[in-house]
Amino acid sequence: MSTSTPSKPGLETIPRSRVYAKVAEQLQSHIINTLKPGDMLPPERELVQMFGVSRSTIRDAIRRLETVGLLEPRQGVGTVVREVSVDTVVRPVANVLLQKRKGINELLDVRMIIEPALAARAALHASPGQIAELHAILERQDEKVRRGELATEEDSAFHYAIALAADNSVMLKLVHVLMDVSRETRERSLQFGGRQEKSLAGHRRILTAIEQGDAAAAKAAMRRHLLEIEKIILQML
Repeated sequence: MSTSTPSKPGLETIPRSRVYAKVAEQLQSHIINTLKPGDMLPPERELVQMFGVSRSTIRDAIRRLETVGLLEPRQGVGTVVREVSVDTVVRPVANVLLQKRKGINELLDVRMIIEPALAARAALHASPGQIAELHAILERQDEKVRRGELATEEDSAFHYAIALAADNSVMLKLVHVLMDVSRETRERSLQFGGRQEKSLAGHRRILTAIEQGDAAAAKAAMRRHLLEIEKIILQML
């Protein structure tokens, strides 16, 4: 009859392909739910068996929890669970927000480089059919805004249609990726007070310039629109 080694409650073996951060997450949960301040962390060899990973992975996970203030190394004793303070909770959350803000800033920078130029090209290259499609998108966006619904799809469609009118296949693919990557942030920002109305007004200014064939005005209108978006998103964060 075969036997198996009992596993620790609440813990699961981590596949080798996953990083030490996953071990840190489970270890943190184990500490919070099972241990109390002043308790010793189990020895490395026991943690290796618990998680099914290497010693170096366990050490990296422990260092991560030391960095956020959950664990404390004591010479000659071992690793001890620290008293959880406000700083212990706030600091890692703040770090995540700062990293996310940096990523969003970089994404907005890319949009600021690409999209005003695309709007200018669209003013020079848009066909009557493409301009009609832009009008149709704004009509759908207006209807949703009036009903108090999120117009995320129309927001994406408008920017994508401008890239299509700019007649550059590489930029078209890039805008598609940008819209996809920023979808979650845009959905959240569209719920911010007045954001949908500002977005619609910005789109109308851009379309007016494109329809008039005014490349400089289209570029300026897109830049103004993106700056307004950036201000709202950074306020939201």
